[in-house]
Amino acid sequence: MMKMTSEDRQQRRTLLVVLILNALLFAGLGVAGWIADSSALLANAVDNASDAAVYLISFLAVGRAATWKRGAARTSGVLLLLFALGVLIDVGRRWWFGTEPIGWTMMALALVAAVVNLICLGLLRRTRKDDVNMRAAETFSLNDFASNGGILVAGGLVLWLDQAWPDLVVGLIVAGIAVKGGLEILRDAHEDSGGGQEAA
Repeated sequence: MMKMTSEDRQQRRTLLVVLILNALLFAGLGVAGWIADSSALLANAVDNASDAAVYLISFLAVGRAATWKRGAARTSGVLLLLFALGVLIDVGRRWWFGTEPIGWTMMALALVAAVVNLICLGLLRRTRKDDVNMRAAETFSLNDFASNGGILVAGGLVLWLDQAWPDLVVGLIVAGIAVKGGLEILRDAHEDSGGGQEAA
């Protein structure tokens, strides 16, 4: 049976809260993205679903050996890269077949998601930084917050220009942010394996 320190228990509580918040965001953004016909919102929804899965992996990794944590972080990075591929496919489909996103819905949901992601980021930053698994979780929340800002701008442009291309552009940017975050997590896990000591 693994031993849990007070710090481990705090990490688990934090990860459980952000897991639940991201699962709720996935549901809300998914429904809104479908109703608003928005590639950017649907991309953000899938991103939050990916995040929830990663936070679950991170939750299970707390208190375990360093190799287990690095494996969890690598899984997180790969999931983020797969998510980016899915977003690129969706953007291409919408560009080919056409789309009519609703700007007001995009902006409203982006603001709600930004507030939730700020809460998640604040919670994660209270935990220790020398843990590769927690750093991966923080990278996800930072990526989400940046994506929310892009969706907010895209919603405004959709309203102003009455065109769909800003939604598609932000979908591409969200995918790019995901690729960057996934590669950073994988690099961090690799560097940690080279310099870190194994936990008991």
